[in-house]
Amino acid sequence: MSTPSILTVASCRLEAARSVGVLPEGHRCRNTHGHSFLVSVFAKLPPGWARFPGAEVSDLTRDLERCVSALNYSLLNDTIAHPTDENIARWIRGRLDVPGIDRISVQSTQNQGVDLDAGGDAHVWRRYRFQAAHKLPNVPLGHKCGRLHGHGFEVLVHANQDIGDRDISIDYDYLDEIWAPFHYRLNYQCLNDIEGLHNPTSEVISAWLWRQLKERLPELTWVTVFETGSCGANFDGANYRIWKEFTMDSAVRLKHAPVDAQQRGVHGHTFTLRLHLSAPLDEVMGWTIDFGDVKQMFDPIFKSLDHHPIHLMENGPEDGHTGAIAEWIRARVIDDLPPLLRVDLYETEGCGSIATTEEMAPALPV
Repeated sequence: MSTPSILTVASCRLEAARSVGVLPEGHRCRNTHGHSFLVSVFAKLPPGWARFPGAEVSDLTRDLERCVSALNYSLLNDTIAHPTDENIARWIRGRLDVPGIDRISVQSTQNQGVDLDAGGDAHVWRRYRFQAAHKLPNVPLGHKCGRLHGHGFEVLVHANQDIGDRDISIDYDYLDEIWAPFHYRLNYQCLNDIEGLHNPTSEVISAWLWRQLKERLPELTWVTVFETGSCGANFDGANYRIWKEFTMDSAVRLKHAPVDAQQRGVHGHTFTLRLHLSAPLDEVMGWTIDFGDVKQMFDPIFKSLDHHPIHLMENGPEDGHTGAIAEWIRARVIDDLPPLLRVDLYETEGCGSIATTEEMAPALPV
């Protein structure tokens, strides 16, 4: 089994205007317009980097805010020649003096953004939605998903802008053009009636979309399907991953914080917790693992954390910061859920830690 590592994640908002002149004449984004960007950094910080153990998230957030302060409430064109999401991410990556950076993410709206990975490749993504019904025909008798029901599905299409030979990078309108016929085929439909989707689990939908999108978009790197707001699946052409999200309200205290630090006192968060798992596809069931089984297996650990003081738990995490809690959860869950790859734990919007044994896949947007 791979040795787990801890990634610290920090995010901040950036209010700025821009004009993207590299886009074709007449494109609306050539006009000056503005966004509330969400900027995030994922970093494997070395021991001793932060002011004290447990201050990694707050210290990384401080450094990120300092870095982007030159862009905040400004016209980005005054600083960045062509301020696309990708170029904003590259500008930040070149100026953020932090060790171990794995990823810089820039999300310009709720539905679009760019992940700049450790190798310097920029993965653009766009979110799409469709309303549809489905049922899973092979589940055991009495399973709720065997009944015809519906979801407001969401799909993220990720593409690597740095492969291929395009004259300009893939823009969001190009992804919209590629997605349009899929929206027509899926929206307000019963998915079971569509060829290839007779057993439309999240995994099957993601692979079905991958095979067809890849023909028109060779740069495609991931397809992500949200079945609900708290669970879904990724597919990269070879590997299936699922995630299940939980919200827990817990009290914490950072035992290594100095006496004058706010984190020294007992405080709390509404944590966002995600479990990521990967396993071969069960060809009969159409899933890797049943989301309901993940919830059931995790339930005892979840109940020990939710609405409890984590810092007072017997045999609990060694400290109350997100890195320690995420790694404690990973270690406790792995025996019951061997396919577990990663635990994400956020204490506030885009700020927290990831305990992982894998190369990072594209992060789910906020």
